[in-house]
Amino acid sequence: MRSKQKHVAIVGAGPGGLTAAMILARRGVRVSVFEKANRVGGRNAAIELDGHTFDTGPTFLMLRSILDEAFRDAGAETDALLDMRRIEPMYRLQFPDKRLEPASDPVGMEAELARVFPGSESGYRAFRRREAARYKRLYPCLQAPYHRLLSLLSLDLVAAIPHLALGRSLYDVMKGYFGDEQLALAFTFQSKYLGMSPWDCPGLFSIIPYIEHSMGIWHPIGGLSRISEAMAEVARRHGAEIRLSAPVKRVLTQDRAAVGVELESGERISADEVIINADFGYAASTLFEPGTLRKYTSARLSKMRLSCSTFMLYLALDTKLDLPHHTICFAEDYRSHIEAVSRGGALKRDISFYVRNADVTDPTLSPEGCSSLYVLVPVPNARGGVDWGAERNAYRDITLDAIEARLGVSGLRAHIKDERVVTPVEWQHGYNVFDAATFNLAHNWRQLLYLRPRNKFEEIDNCYLVGGGTHPGSGLPTIYESGRIAANLLT
Repeated sequence: MRSKQKHVAIVGAGPGGLTAAMILARRGVRVSVFEKANRVGGRNAAIELDGHTFDTGPTFLMLRSILDEAFRDAGAETDALLDMRRIEPMYRLQFPDKRLEPASDPVGMEAELARVFPGSESGYRAFRRREAARYKRLYPCLQAPYHRLLSLLSLDLVAAIPHLALGRSLYDVMKGYFGDEQLALAFTFQSKYLGMSPWDCPGLFSIIPYIEHSMGIWHPIGGLSRISEAMAEVARRHGAEIRLSAPVKRVLTQDRAAVGVELESGERISADEVIINADFGYAASTLFEPGTLRKYTSARLSKMRLSCSTFMLYLALDTKLDLPHHTICFAEDYRSHIEAVSRGGALKRDISFYVRNADVTDPTLSPEGCSSLYVLVPVPNARGGVDWGAERNAYRDITLDAIEARLGVSGLRAHIKDERVVTPVEWQHGYNVFDAATFNLAHNWRQLLYLRPRNKFEEIDNCYLVGGGTHPGSGLPTIYESGRIAANLLT
């Protein structure tokens, strides 16, 4: 007699949930995805304003090989689904007195360093050489699950120990290659992807700038939201059901095992296994009946270290701008700004910010002659106590002033025909981001590997976690990997 087909319910159609959905569906599992929004993607969804398209959150795609492998596991090929463009130079780094445009091509990068930071080329070559060895040892650790204590004794992890840069921050590691502080910052701003300060971020994350410099960064035509849409297409092709505008109220449990989900509508769906793609803190504090979780109680969650939040502007402009695809602008006192952000200090006028002007690569995002400008400013999460009702408009003006002054975009306000502002309040209450920590749990040593909420959730049987709040961590490639790890554990 043929065995009953396993049914998996997935809470949330974000990148991790969709990765798991398409892989599981291809393997013959019955998959039902429940998404509260009216489109897939979560924080990787598209925002549309007056004919303009923006990505909600992620705009950098690095380590493309993980995406390729995830699609391949689902019986698909990235290039058959998406029009991928490599960005070169990768971005512009704007300092108060100079700018650097890093390239993933080593010859081009050495020429750029010789132009802006002459004499630093040997440090760059040492960076490429030593970080290649670190990456070779650490990358297998990102792909392995750490749901058992004994997994900490795996041969891959033991071999990686000498490469963990224990006791050193990301800034320390880069300062060792480049004596110049600005140049060290040019290789540490990537700690922003983790929502951390480079002075607090563990040194092992030096593999992130190495990945960029050795493998490049990518943009799919239509925006990074197209990746989630393509994943949904593949999942449906294999028979997965994706229900939009279907928010989950709670995960149903019996004898400390997940047995299904209940929707806000009151509908109950039975399942053999449940995958949670919601923000971890939100899921732990709201998706289970009170008293169900014993480890991740409200008291425990309040003590866990979180990433920073972000202040966002999505600007529909009636003009083209002379800016590259990606620009990172450093504050005059970068360390002071980032430490205030990561430790919950007061808002500063001297800000660091990021601007994406993807129209230079992708004409599909805006009407003819227009631009879709994406602006991100790191700010404290909700624990910082900022009154965004009072600060919202003033901070918008501070940000626009900084763009005009630092990037030479005069008269920017006159060209804004539509806009959306997202503060930590919207992240927390509109996107269900716990304490508005946009990049989820921090990536300090006490919240990595086995010490991070596990892909096979340690609190509830038949329950799995994907997304930035579990292993391997935040950032699109690692979130895709979390979905793949969960799918492999489940099958």
